[in-house]
Amino acid sequence: MNDAVLHRPSSASEALERIRLQVMWNRLIAVVEEQAQTMIRTAFSTTVREAGDLSAGIFDLEGRMLAQAVTGTPGHVNSMAESVAHFLRAIPPETMRPGDHYITNDPWLATGHLHDLTVVTPAFMDGRLVALFANTAHVIDVGGLGMGPEGRSVFEEGLSIPIVTCFEQGRPNETFFAFLRANSRTPAELEGDVYSLCACNEAGIRRLRAMMEEYRLDSLEPLAEAIFDASLKATLAEIARLPKGTWRAELVSDGYDEPITLSAALTVHEDGIAVDYAGTSPLSSRGINVPPAYTRAYTCFGLKVVVAPEVPNNWASLLPFRITIPPGSILNAPRPYPVSVRHVIGQLLPDLMMGCLAQAVPERVAAEGSSSLWNPPLRGGSQVSGPRAVLPDFEIITFNSGGTGARWTKDGLSACAFPSGVRTMPVEATENAAPIVIWRKELRPDSAGAGRTRGGFGQTMVIGAAEDAEFAVNAIFDRVANPPRGRFGGKDGAPGAVLRDDGVVLRTKGYQVIPAGRRLVLHLPGGGGMGDPRERDPALVARDVADGLVSPEAAARDYGFVTDAA
Repeated sequence: MNDAVLHRPSSASEALERIRLQVMWNRLIAVVEEQAQTMIRTAFSTTVREAGDLSAGIFDLEGRMLAQAVTGTPGHVNSMAESVAHFLRAIPPETMRPGDHYITNDPWLATGHLHDLTVVTPAFMDGRLVALFANTAHVIDVGGLGMGPEGRSVFEEGLSIPIVTCFEQGRPNETFFAFLRANSRTPAELEGDVYSLCACNEAGIRRLRAMMEEYRLDSLEPLAEAIFDASLKATLAEIARLPKGTWRAELVSDGYDEPITLSAALTVHEDGIAVDYAGTSPLSSRGINVPPAYTRAYTCFGLKVVVAPEVPNNWASLLPFRITIPPGSILNAPRPYPVSVRHVIGQLLPDLMMGCLAQAVPERVAAEGSSSLWNPPLRGGSQVSGPRAVLPDFEIITFNSGGTGARWTKDGLSACAFPSGVRTMPVEATENAAPIVIWRKELRPDSAGAGRTRGGFGQTMVIGAAEDAEFAVNAIFDRVANPPRGRFGGKDGAPGAVLRDDGVVLRTKGYQVIPAGRRLVLHLPGGGGMGDPRERDPALVARDVADGLVSPEAAARDYGFVTDAA
C-alpha cells in the first residue's frame, strides 16, 4: 500500500493508523515473498528455480487475493486469483485441518494448462482458520504428448489432477503420489516439486503466525478490508483520469496452421474499463487455445500496467476490469479443447490492450514486443531415437525471450520477458540438467525496430544435443510471420526464425526431430520502435553501431546516420 492507495490523514490518530496499516502491509508482502523464495530454493524443476515461473499469494476466507509475491508471472498470479474460489467450493472450510494441502492442475480451475500445479493450504491460528495460502509453479513434465501444441484434446496433453488432498494433516497421500510418479517422464522431479510447493505455503503460514502474534491480530479481516477499500478507490481514481470512449485494435498471431486474429474493443467508463473480444478468431484444433481465466489474467495485466501500475495487485484492484469473451473464441476454450501452449496466444494480449490504449494515452504505452516466450521443450534418448539412442532419456525446457517494445521516452529491453516477467534460464543450468549443449547465445544485431526510441534486441541461439546426437524440439514459437509492430512511425522489430544449422527451415509449431550432427538455430524477434527514427539522438545510434548491435547499413537506412563503414 503506497501513497497512491492510502488517503491523507485528517488527524493524529488517523495518521498513526495509516502508519500501522502501512507497516502491516509491508510485512504481508514480506510474508508472501518469503513464500515464493522458499519455492525457488527448494524446487526441482529448472522452470521454477532458475526462471521463476511461479506465483504465490495469500487469500482471505472468501477466496479473495489479499497480496501476491513480487516474484511471479501475471498469467499465474491473476489466474490463481480465480482458482482459490474453486478450491473452496470443492473443499468446505469447516472440513480443513492444519497440515492439509490441496492440489490441482485442471486448466479450467487453475492457470490454463496441465503443466502448472496449483497448491492451496489453510492457515490456522490458535485452532482457527485465518487465511489461505496458494501458489502455482510450472513443472517440466506431466506425461502425455509433453508440452507442445500437437494435442487434439486436453486428454492427450498429460495427467489431469482434479482438486484433491496431496497432504492430509501433514501426511502424504501415497495413492496420489503413486499416480503422479507413474504418469511422468521425470517422476522424481515432479514429486519433489509438489513437496516444494507445500513447503512454500508452510513457510508463508509460519511467517503469518509470527506477524499476527506480533501485532496481536485475531483476524486478517480488518486489514483485508482496509487494503481492498484503498486499492479499489485508487484504481477507480486512475481510471477517472483517462479519456472516456471506445477504442479498437487488432493483432495477428502466426497460429498453428493459419493466422489467428485477436480483436478487442476497449471502453473506458466512469467506474471501470470494459474489454470485448468480439471478432477474435475461433477455436483451434490444436493446443494454442486459451482458457478464459488465462485470458482474463493477461488482459487485466495489460490494462493495469498502463492504467494503475502503482496500485497493489489484489482482488479489489482487479474488480473494475470487466472482460467479455465470446463463446467459440480461441480466447474462451471450453473443456476438453487442447490448451497446452495457451501462452503463445495469451501473452500477446497486453500488446493488444496497448494497441487500444495507444489511442487514448499514447505516452503511457509501449510498442509491440516479442511477448510470447520462446521456451522450446527439448527431448532425447530412446523416446526419440529408439534402440539407436546414444543418450539417456531427457526432457528439458529452456526459457528465452526476444526484445520488448520501445517506450515513449526509453528504448525497449533486450532479451527480456514481457509480459511474463520470467528470468532467462542460464546456459549452465540447462546444460547441467540435461545432455544439451547451447553453442551460441547472443544478442541479435539489427533485430530492434528503429524509432525515436528503438525496440529491444532479440537474441540468436544455437542448440545441440551432447555428442551431436539426435534430439527433438516441440516448437511453440510465434512472431515469425507477424513480427512485433512499431508505433507512431516506429519500425517493426525483426521477425523470428526457426531453422537448422544447415539452413533447413523448420515449422514454428509442432514436434520435429533434429537429426544427428545437426543443431537447432533460433533467431528471436526484436521489439518494435516508437516514433520517427530520424528523430533519434545520433549519439545513441552511434553507440549501437559501435557496440555491433546496429549495422552501418541499417543505421544509414533507418536513421540517416552515415559512418565511414556504411
